[in-house]
Amino acid sequence: MSAATYDAVGQGHQFLRRVLLADGMISGTLGILFIVLAGPMADYVGLSTIFLRLVGLSLLPFSVSLLLLAGRLDQYRSLVWAIVGLNAVWVLASMLLLVSGWVDPTTIGIAVIIVQAIMVAGFAELQYIGLRRSE
Repeated sequence: MSAATYDAVGQGHQFLRRVLLADGMISGTLGILFIVLAGPMADYVGLSTIFLRLVGLSLLPFSVSLLLLAGRLDQYRSLVWAIVGLNAVWVLASMLLLVSGWVDPTTIGIAVIIVQAIMVAGFAELQYIGLRRSE
């Protein structure tokens, strides 16, 4: 491998690490906020307190996994592909939630669901780019 190729792979590796850390920190922060503020948020977004807390609880182990994975990319790089897949499933589930009729979110709730789905899709795309650059 040439020095230029090695440098490009290293930069891709660092990019991927940063994206995983950002995704992990944001997911963890949102998870905590959804758990702690589920009561006040419920009426505002039109989603039940239980639903918001379950979403928050699901984000916490995901967040910890991302943060741990970012520090061990050399050993568990293949797991990042699973993270990309999980993020894609999250986006699809968010859109399904909006069109299914299972919930009746307010206009603000719809906006929250769409914005977070766009953010998650963005993280999936950046993780994919980071994986490709680090090959």
